Amino acid sequence: MAEVTPSELTTTLHLGLGTASDSLAGVLDEYLATLPQADRSVIEEIAQSNDKAMLVVNRGSNVGARFLITSQGATIGRSSSSDVFLDDVTVSRSHAKIEKSTNGFSILDSGSLNGTYVNNNSVTTHTLLNGDRIQIGKFHLLFVSGRK
Repeated sequence: MAEVTPSELTTTLHLGLGTASDSLAGVLDEYLATLPQADRSVIEEIAQSNDKAMLVVNRGSNVGARFLITSQGATIGRSSSSDVFLDDVTVSRSHAKIEKSTNGFSILDSGSLNGTYVNNNSVTTHTLLNGDRIQIGKFHLLFVSGRK
């Protein structure tokens, strides 16, 4: 009988679970409704801006964590030097990045092991819209920006 060795690779089980609302804006609105007014005001201010965006962790560890994305963009990963630090083995050290262009903000996968998902679809690059749901490893994030 061949010896079975445990794999050092990790995988993310992507179930494609939906929420009560199927629309992207509906998911964001549902999340905002659960927040205290002070937090809601901060996020709503970002939603009115075309120069800034925000990622909000809405599922997984660190629920409620917010990451500001400026016109310089942001790196996402498990490395402590990442702008969006997601501390879990399901996230690659340099997992993805968000860039700003004249068309708005885009997410680009950096060759991560477990992939990057936007609205339950695996992507290598994707132009982000307000309310997009991003999954990186076991983290579920909402993208907030003035672009609809």
